[in-house]
Amino acid sequence: MIRERGRVVAVKGDKVWVQTIRASACESCSARSGCGQRVLASATSGRANQVLVSNHLNARVGDEVTVAIEESALLSASLLVYALPLVLMILGAVIGQQWLPGQDAGAIAGAIVALGAGFGLARAIQVRSARGYEPTLVDILPGIAAA
Repeated sequence: MIRERGRVVAVKGDKVWVQTIRASACESCSARSGCGQRVLASATSGRANQVLVSNHLNARVGDEVTVAIEESALLSASLLVYALPLVLMILGAVIGQQWLPGQDAGAIAGAIVALGAGFGLARAIQVRSARGYEPTLVDILPGIAAA
């Protein structure tokens, strides 16, 4: 599991908004000198991210919490968002080239249409199986909770 510490900033029904600053992983990573994520984090000064998480631990605003997500869920979500549209775009370009041989316009049009379809398909798959890609609240850190 990939874990990250954060602070509860709002409660919304049976869920909480948790604010995290993605800096802890960069400090312990051996590839930090050549990593684009570190460059991006330093450019945004470790900008805070917010994530909506189920509140089964009854966390309150101000509580320091730990959120986690399975590595397999992160990997499959990455493949869904990046690989599926890319593969469909390449297939669309090949089909478009066959549709209008000798012209690049067919390949370009096929690639654009298939890329859009890939993003739409990825979104539809994500909506249908959203529970598998959600992070979970795993711990409220003791002694740091809000009064």
